[in-house]
Parts: sequence; structure tokens; C-alpha cells
Amino acid sequence: MQAIIICLDYSFLHTLFIITPLLLTSFFLLLTPFLQWWHHHSHKKLPPGSMGWPYLGETLKLYTENPNSFFSNRQKRYGDIFKTNILGCPCVMISSPEAARIVLVSEAHLFKPTYPPSKEKLIGPEAVFFQQGAYHSMLKRLVQASFLPSTIKHSVSQVDQIVTKMVPTWANTTINTLQEMKKYAFEVAAISAFGEIKEVEMEEIRELYRCLENGYNSYPLHLPGTAYWHAMKARKHLNESIRRIIERRKESSESGGGLLGVLLEARSEKKKKKKKKMMYELSDSQVSDNLIGVIFAAHDTTASALTWVLKYLHDNTNLLEAVTKEQEGIKNKLAIENRGLSWDDTRQMPFTTRVIQETLRSASILSFTFREAVTDVELEGYTIPKGWKVLPLFRSIHHSAHFFPHPDKFDPSRFEVPPRPNTYMPFGNGVHSCPGSELAKLELLVLLHHLTISYRWKVVGDEDGIQYGPFPVPKHGLPVKIIPRNKIFT
Repeated sequence: MQAIIICLDYSFLHTLFIITPLLLTSFFLLLTPFLQWWHHHSHKKLPPGSMGWPYLGETLKLYTENPNSFFSNRQKRYGDIFKTNILGCPCVMISSPEAARIVLVSEAHLFKPTYPPSKEKLIGPEAVFFQQGAYHSMLKRLVQASFLPSTIKHSVSQVDQIVTKMVPTWANTTINTLQEMKKYAFEVAAISAFGEIKEVEMEEIRELYRCLENGYNSYPLHLPGTAYWHAMKARKHLNESIRRIIERRKESSESGGGLLGVLLEARSEKKKKKKKKMMYELSDSQVSDNLIGVIFAAHDTTASALTWVLKYLHDNTNLLEAVTKEQEGIKNKLAIENRGLSWDDTRQMPFTTRVIQETLRSASILSFTFREAVTDVELEGYTIPKGWKVLPLFRSIHHSAHFFPHPDKFDPSRFEVPPRPNTYMPFGNGVHSCPGSELAKLELLVLLHHLTISYRWKVVGDEDGIQYGPFPVPKHGLPVKIIPRNKIFT
């Protein structure tokens, strides 16, 4: 461990003590937990690494450096397992497929899913991805019922309608790609969560969620006037809005579809079968947490992936033309059969699918996931103390030359053969892997189908750089000018 030595002139310290005792008290309050941690764990063989400053740790470095550099520099120095301190929490980061499988799959019961408390409050503490055991199994079964291919295949026409309505509004304008993709991802996520919903209800949820998102990406200072304070108020109002929708559906005796319909049907089934009770009966707050959780999980990550795929296709015109050729083949087939895009059509886009796979590998929207050791755990010869966060580094694995030769090159052909097990995890792995992965891929395929056939896009301004908010995306959200193809060729 690095020793931190602070040398202060005695007279200055004396003056500082007289003038600002509160400042010193605050400093030692911050330092005390750090010293307690050091005393408690000094006898254990912890992974190598730096804990950074007390409380702050290496948080600022993580969120200001290029993520590839942050992880690779420490991996080169300390190996595939190292310790650090992020968001006030002692953490162990792991970057080998074998260790990631232990944490996420084979020994998953030793590591519970977790988020920083401030963010968990905004999403909802009873959302499926914060749970373990029987309650988690029951919730995941219900959530998965809304996102199985057999279910979402009936949503293709709805997703298609959203795209065909939205994309033409971009023509001959400069758009912020990330912001437009967030709008698109939200519309799809909301349909998946709520099913049939009145436009006035959708607009209210849209505005409240926007406020929630702003607070989620801000410093969690819960004081009047701050973004986090407004977000917490919006979260309370979201609960009320969803409760009203639930009451309306009860009165109409219709589930209304979507995840909400599945959750309401599960509640009614419990009442019908009192002798065969479900282990849990979902309250309105639990229903609300899981609906907002699904929108959260499907919103920023999908929007970031959509933004990156436009960036990569912009930078690789040969790949863009290959995708266009494949999509024009689908378009011609639809014209001959006089019908719209279907689920089966999206299964006949192998090259476009490989472009998406490579986008998810190269961009690695989900750089890591949070787990917490529920007991002291031995891993690769080191002790991970109970309560420590454990972060499998998907980004490091995806960018390892051992598993993906020339990892900095955007090369969809690498997915012509399946990757090695546990080396490609864009949606996580194990019981807590993302249940909405098929819906996210569907959104990407439908958008690329319409966009590549009818439009081209040119990046405006500086093309290089990455911004974080909280997921890595191209600089400034990738401003692009959308140009109809027929204007390019005339």
C-alpha cells in the first residue's frame, strides 16, 4: 500500500486548528474509515493495487481517463486482479474470463448484485437486478416473459413504426446522435414496459424519466435545488403515475400488455389460486421499481450502442456499403411480398448482425458490472473481504489481444466463428445477465435497415474523443448531418 505523508508546518497547523476546527474534524472523519479498513485487512493477502485517496479513491481517474487506458495500465502493473477504491467503496477488479465466470456464474451465490446506494434509490431498490435467491428467480422469470424472442417478435411492427416516424425528421438536419437515440430507445423501452398506454400518460412518464436521468448522472447531493434532489422528487412522482396506471387497468380488467401486464397477471393469478400461493405477492412499489428498472437498463446502454454503430459505419465506408447491400436485399424481398419488416427478416441479416456484435465488443458500453462479496472469498490466491465490491472488467476482456487479435481494429469478420467461452459478454453473464438483449439487438437491426437504405451521415466537428455520461460515447454525443441518399447520387 502506498503511504500518504502530509507534512504541515506546525505554526500553520496550529493556526488552521484555531480558525477551522470543523475542517479538521471533517478530514479526520473521512480518514478514520480508511485507517479502520487498513487495520482490519492488513493481515489478509489482498490483491495488489492502489486505493488512491481516502474516500475519493481513484474515482476521478476512472471517469476522466480513457477507460481502455485506466484498466490496461493497472492490468500491466498489477496483473489480472487488482484492488482500487471507486465511489467510496473498496473494490477488486478482475480481467480474466476464468475469474469473471467464477464471480458471475459458478460461484455467483458468493457475490450479490449491487449499485452505489444513491443510484439504487433512483432506479428502485426492489428492481430485479438488485435481488438474489428465490425472490430474484421469481422476478426474473416474470421479466424474461416480456423479452423472450417469442414475445418480442410481435413487437417488430411497433419498433418499425417508431423508426419510420422518427428517421425522416432527421433528414437534411444536424442531429446529436446520442440524444436522438435516447429518444428512440426510450420509446421502445416504454412500450416493452407498459404495453398499451395513453399518450398523455406516456408524456408524463417521459418527462419524469428525463429528470430522473439528469439526477442519476449528477453528483448525489440530496439538497433542495440540486439535480439529484429533483431526480428523487421525479422518482416519487413516477411511483404515483404508475400507481394510477395500475388502478386504471384494474378497473378495465385488461392487462394492457408489456411487462406491466405480465406483473399484473401474476398478481391476479395469485388471488385465483390461494392454495398455491406464489412465494411473493408484488406490491405497487415493487411493480414500479421493476418497470423503471427495465427502462433504465434498456435506455442509456442501447442509445450508446446505437451511437457507436453509426460512428463505426461512418468511419468504415466499406462496411457501410456491405450493410446497405444486405438491407437492400431485404427491402426488395419485402416489396415483392408487399409486406412490412418481420422478426424472421431480422434473422436473415448475418453481416449486419456481425457489425453489431463487433460494435458491442469494441465500444464495450458496459465496461464492468458491480458485485459485492457476501463473505470473505478466496480468488486466484487473494482474499476478497466481505463487503468489498467486485468488478468483472468486460472491457478489458473484450480488448485482450489473446482473445481478439488486433483488438483496436473494427473487424466484424472476427465473429464469423463463435468467440471463446466467457470472452464476449456485452450483456453480462450468469443469472443476472441482461434479459433484454434480444430487444436491444432488434432495435439496432431495425434502425440500420431503414437508415442505411435511405440515408448517409457525416460527422460534424471533431471526430475523435470520448465523453462519459455515464457510459462511454463518441465526443459531444456524435453530431452528424443526415443526408438522403437520393440527394447524394443526383
